[in-house]
Amino acid sequence: MRGEGSLVPSVAFMTARGKLLGVAVGVAGALSLLSVADAKGFRRYLSLRQDVSALQQRNAALDAQNEALRQEIAALRKDPAALERAVREELGYVKPGELVFHLESP
Repeated sequence: MRGEGSLVPSVAFMTARGKLLGVAVGVAGALSLLSVADAKGFRRYLSLRQDVSALQQRNAALDAQNEALRQEIAALRKDPAALERAVREELGYVKPGELVFHLESP
């Protein structure tokens, strides 16, 4: 037996609560759709998507460049001949007594 102090909600209350929840979800969905679907919002979305794609490609290229530089550093640390070659090519160093000829094309 249920007395007057029963905590069981009535069917009418549950239906009203469900309707209110449905309206709230519908309004939130409509606002979300409007923010993306209007002309400016959709164009901005597409623009940002392209920006993200371009930045991801740039990130991948920089990662590859970093890896190549890490390998070059490791090679220079291990091989004295590679270090000497790099110093000569990039800094223009020569050993005492060596002659350097710079030839220019006509």
